[in-house]
Amino acid sequence: MSLNKAPKNQVFYRNQNWNYPKIVKGDGVFLYGENGKKYLDACSGSAVANIGHGNKEIAEYTKEQMEKVAFTHLSRWTVDTIEDCAQKLSEWTPGDLNHVYFVSGGSEATESALKLARQYFVERDGKSSKWKVISKWNSFHGNTIGALSMTGITGRKKIYDPILVQFPKIPQFYHYRNQWGCDTLEETSIKCALALEEEILRQGPENVMAFISEPVVGSSAPGVHPSPIYFEMIRKICTKYDVLWIDDEVMAGCGRTGKKMAIEHFGNVVPDIICTAKGMSCGYTPMGTATVTDEIFNTIMINGSGSFHHGHTYAGNPLSAGIAWKVMNIIEREGYVENSAVQGEYLIDKMQDLYKYPIVGDIRGKGLMIGLEFVKDKATKEPFDTKVKLNSKITNHCLDAGIVPYPGGGSVDGVRGDHILITPPINITKEEVDILFDGLETAIKKTCDEVL
Repeated sequence: MSLNKAPKNQVFYRNQNWNYPKIVKGDGVFLYGENGKKYLDACSGSAVANIGHGNKEIAEYTKEQMEKVAFTHLSRWTVDTIEDCAQKLSEWTPGDLNHVYFVSGGSEATESALKLARQYFVERDGKSSKWKVISKWNSFHGNTIGALSMTGITGRKKIYDPILVQFPKIPQFYHYRNQWGCDTLEETSIKCALALEEEILRQGPENVMAFISEPVVGSSAPGVHPSPIYFEMIRKICTKYDVLWIDDEVMAGCGRTGKKMAIEHFGNVVPDIICTAKGMSCGYTPMGTATVTDEIFNTIMINGSGSFHHGHTYAGNPLSAGIAWKVMNIIEREGYVENSAVQGEYLIDKMQDLYKYPIVGDIRGKGLMIGLEFVKDKATKEPFDTKVKLNSKITNHCLDAGIVPYPGGGSVDGVRGDHILITPPINITKEEVDILFDGLETAIKKTCDEVL
């Protein structure tokens, strides 16, 4: 039975069991409630507001572009802002990932990647039996039907299972809970990479068209990442079995981890398709992309039919493309990618002190994409019972302390397991990191007092 806490109005809120305090203003890394309370946005909404709130330069640019041309349909027209944005993003992506397909968000980006993979093999071979995508447990790739089919966090998709494609899943590079008892991250990474090859052979290479993975995991197992050897092996395995590798950087990309693209942390490897969204436009407009290699583009668009059988009304509209281009230029100009690396290292170092609290099981991440996992017993890694609602307690104590985390659950088995994701704006200062940490520690201490 619903708790009916949401405001009584005409909005269909996402969760009727939450009370939704009203925000009236955003400025830099802070949000301000209608009661005057100040919150440090420690999750950038959902790793979106990467350059903070209330950016005047973006506001002025948006007005200018809106007055010039706000919308054209990409099936008929091109505009400078669309071309400039694609050029800028192709400079940020590795290798020959040079061709940008615009959409409006992360789910659309991964869904587009799925369709691109299928059409690539059909165009290349005339016909193809390849249709399966291998993804991983403890993964989230979006909420549209195809994206949710690739998602591997069971609690988020169980109700929709009858209408989803049951794509095969393999283990995540989740060293803290690895199933093999590996002692090192590299050992876990190797085991997880080999699991891909095993699954390709189990499904039959002739049936597998793609493998999708986040380079640093977001909401489903926040901050989890592999050793560089993982993606080196993935590249070789995918090439060997004629499988496309989709790199999902919807959350981790565009400077969040201290690199322009998070895959840069893992050696000189190039995916076949890279998906971006969130930090590409930093919340100032809906934006997402699926960027492909020369090989995929040429096969479909030059040597093939010349038409991608897919599209959305707002994909590549001049206003959103221009805003995203402006955002990426600001990130470059102000050195925010480098700042993310510096402040992320500083914050993770400070967080090591949180291990003194008995509920803090694991802290991991890259740059300003950091996950904290909470446990009932550190020795056994036993999670709290879901009835405890530890995530809610942590979140409420954080809000009381004036910081906003990104809570999550299901990291143990799809249902049990409590964690939070810390992804503040990447322009955060050292002094603001200290405020974030102090609020987080206060919340964890209060939670310990409440549940132990």
